[in-house]
Amino acid sequence: MTKGYKRSFALAVYFFLMFIPLYWMLNMSLRTNADILGNLTLYPANPTFANYIKIFTDPSWYMGYVNSIIYVTINTMISLVVALPAAYAFSRYRFVGDSQVFFWLLTNRMAPAAVFLLPFFQLYSTIGLLDTHIAVALAHCLFNVPLAVWILEGFMSGVPREIDETAFIDGYSLPRFFVTIFIPLIRAGVGVTAFFCFMFSWVELLFARTLTITTAKPIQSVMTRTISASGTDWGLLAAAGILTLVPGALVIWFVRNHMAKGFALGRV
Repeated sequence: MTKGYKRSFALAVYFFLMFIPLYWMLNMSLRTNADILGNLTLYPANPTFANYIKIFTDPSWYMGYVNSIIYVTINTMISLVVALPAAYAFSRYRFVGDSQVFFWLLTNRMAPAAVFLLPFFQLYSTIGLLDTHIAVALAHCLFNVPLAVWILEGFMSGVPREIDETAFIDGYSLPRFFVTIFIPLIRAGVGVTAFFCFMFSWVELLFARTLTITTAKPIQSVMTRTISASGTDWGLLAAAGILTLVPGALVIWFVRNHMAKGFALGRV
């Protein structure tokens, strides 16, 4: 067996093993709870969409997805708006304590979320932001903004400074140059950053569950309703899990071209 065939075989095995959990979750989502607990089958003998119908018809279920998408989108937009000028400053200017500030930003990403949970909860309870979409979005900025700055700074440092100087000589102001010339040059980095911000905010559970009660309750909290005194509704939980993969897949689809360049060129 040649080296190329070995590599292809190893890749095929890797993808096969990676898709087993996804297939099994899809298999469970198309079966009733009694069928799942009754016997072990590789495919649903009597497939049913009852679990998906319940999610799409029960407001307490589908609003969980709506709430999650709202605060994740808000967080991604805020993270990019804040991180873009900050990353540009770190990549183009030198100031006292720049390395220390940059390292401090990264330490926020390294710290466990539980460390900041109580201060956030007390602050939001005091100012009336508890159980709102913006509360979770701002809390996630604590981790996503440092990550976005770190990724974007790597892309911006790869852009020659001569481009900035030429644009300023041609009469461009800094805001006009930044929006019309510089950002398009690093659009691959912006796409990669948006993807990571979206994903980290989408899968985060501790803040999303603690800082919301009813109005802005995310799907992560709603999924815990499948656990009751009678046991776990595995089919409903599997259907909800399958649907949580859809937003991430759509984000990957829309930024796929930028991600390919970003992983090759940037600090990812």
